[in-house]
Amino acid sequence: MAPPNLNYASEGLTADGGITIYYIASPDASVNVTAFTPGFRMLVGDATANSPGTAKKVCHRCMPATGDNLNLNCAAPDSETLPTGFCVGGIRSVITFPTCWDGKNTDSADHMSHVAYPIFDESQNGVGAEGACPSTHPVKIPQVMYEVMWDTRPFNDKDLWPEDGSQPFVWSTGDKDGYSQHGDYVFGWKDDSLQRAMDLRCDGDVCSGLERQSPEEAMKCTKPSVVDEDIDGWFTEIPGVAMAT
Repeated sequence: MAPPNLNYASEGLTADGGITIYYIASPDASVNVTAFTPGFRMLVGDATANSPGTAKKVCHRCMPATGDNLNLNCAAPDSETLPTGFCVGGIRSVITFPTCWDGKNTDSADHMSHVAYPIFDESQNGVGAEGACPSTHPVKIPQVMYEVMWDTRPFNDKDLWPEDGSQPFVWSTGDKDGYSQHGDYVFGWKDDSLQRAMDLRCDGDVCSGLERQSPEEAMKCTKPSVVDEDIDGWFTEIPGVAMAT
């Protein structure tokens, strides 16, 4: 699966790519939220997974034609697996990272042990910036969430789907179920800008303490290709990965 082209209707712009990254502070103003330090990284999910695992933290959502569903992230009807039917608004991936840190290590051998999810109320589905941190990981860190939109709408045609009715999409890991969806995070903010945003409890893209980049400027920020190769169109196989059957 590859990122779609998304339209910024309110801005009249077309974006190359389809990911939104959220940094969310605790809604409780009395809770100190500590920004990541240089070298910090973490991982959620498992690229080798072929069965249910990180419940309620990594999921897929079958999007409606307009707007969004009202359910909590990764609550029913969202699923760890790829949707099994046509999604009239495409497929949305949600990857939610832990919000508690051991306060010492910027990484760990498995890239996960130095962070933990908070002790949460079941009604909050185990995701979000709420919840107290366990004693082993007492430092509250920003809630990082990846929201990736995949424009699968051109494939909402039964003639393009397998005759047995199974869904046709395959992750680049060779996984046709969706269990291997995962997210890697490496901190790269400059100076104390993220800490200032957390202290100000910035809401969405409204943050008086930071200089906001315009959509036009953001669209100019691109990275040139490192390898001269054809990356568009159909592939007969996934490079370096056995195709799912």
